[in-house]
Amino acid sequence: MSDDSASAGFTTDVVVIGGCGRVGLPLGIAMASRGLQVTLYDINAAAVAVVNEGRLPFDEEGAAEPLATAVKEGRLVASTDPASVASAEHLVVIVGTPVDEHLNPNIGAVPAAIERCAEFLRDGQLIVLRSTVHPGVTALTEKLIKRLGVKADVAFCPERIAEGKAMTELFELPQIVAARNPEAAERAEKLFRNLASQIVRLEPEEAELAKLFTNTWRYIKFAAANQFWMMSNDFGLDFERIRHAIRFQYPRASDMPGAGFAAGPCLLKDTMQLAAFTNNTFVLGHSAMLINEGLPLYVVSKLQERFDLSEMTVGILGMAFKGGSDDIRESLAYKLRKVVMLKARETLCSDPYVKDDRFVSQDEVLAKADLLIIAAPHPEYRDLQTDIPVADMWGITNKGVRV
Repeated sequence: MSDDSASAGFTTDVVVIGGCGRVGLPLGIAMASRGLQVTLYDINAAAVAVVNEGRLPFDEEGAAEPLATAVKEGRLVASTDPASVASAEHLVVIVGTPVDEHLNPNIGAVPAAIERCAEFLRDGQLIVLRSTVHPGVTALTEKLIKRLGVKADVAFCPERIAEGKAMTELFELPQIVAARNPEAAERAEKLFRNLASQIVRLEPEEAELAKLFTNTWRYIKFAAANQFWMMSNDFGLDFERIRHAIRFQYPRASDMPGAGFAAGPCLLKDTMQLAAFTNNTFVLGHSAMLINEGLPLYVVSKLQERFDLSEMTVGILGMAFKGGSDDIRESLAYKLRKVVMLKARETLCSDPYVKDDRFVSQDEVLAKADLLIIAAPHPEYRDLQTDIPVADMWGITNKGVRV
């Protein structure tokens, strides 16, 4: 417990709102590991119970041991009680910010999360928005706090971690800190210096765009690689051989990614948030969406040119949105599954990380399938032993047939 928090009458250093999710929980663990007193407030009672047992509700490399230690030592606790918000000097808001069925941003997600615990907000608190938000949401939150009559500072400090690397990147990556007034910025910087030595200061709207630009840039790069892969594939050429030649000891092309499904909870969503911000004039972003979201359809259509899928059992290996992960949020493997189910005699799915009653074991897939599609590049597939055709756009198995 910091001296500043205690002197102001707060009993907790940090409350993370949405604290048992894939972003909030690693942050809470990291802060507790640096000696802060942390409460994770979350409406997911099942996740709260698991965390209070000192266990992870999802996979995150390097998080299990420090979580168990922090819970055992009493530095980290999870709660479903919104009253816990009143205990802390610092509130860090980390909630999902989805787009709707029309791909328009939900600008009310963060304010709604704050309003759910509005009666427990206190003067003197620092409210830090950590979610990726549409430009203007920080200002909207400032207006909300003023309307509620609470004298609290507001800052925007976007999360920048990659899933599976949170417990490393939280301490190694510079932290972006943005606030409307110097005092709020100083308070936010002091908080995040518990994690990182480097701080980058921006204005709130600059920081909001910085996070959207980051994810959209990745999405566009993946779209370019997928378009290049489709071009190569259409002419019977090996994109990975071409990519290797381009990148080999040539630094200006070193960041060219490989082909594969560009999915997950952020990339498409944040590209569409940026499109909405520009009144849907973001042609490059929309083009990237058409390429990346259309890739499952392309794969199946090309396989249909080579195989009579209606007479085949097709096995899909890997249903998570990325390799080595149990996270299925917005995974294009499920879109692929739907398309294959319409075309194939039978569709079998398997994933070593994802639990789903609809899935079967990898051994059963290999025994029954006439054709395999690698939908997520799990490391377990590198040594895949099979004599049946494998459609592998990722190039992970070294057994791929041309799609």
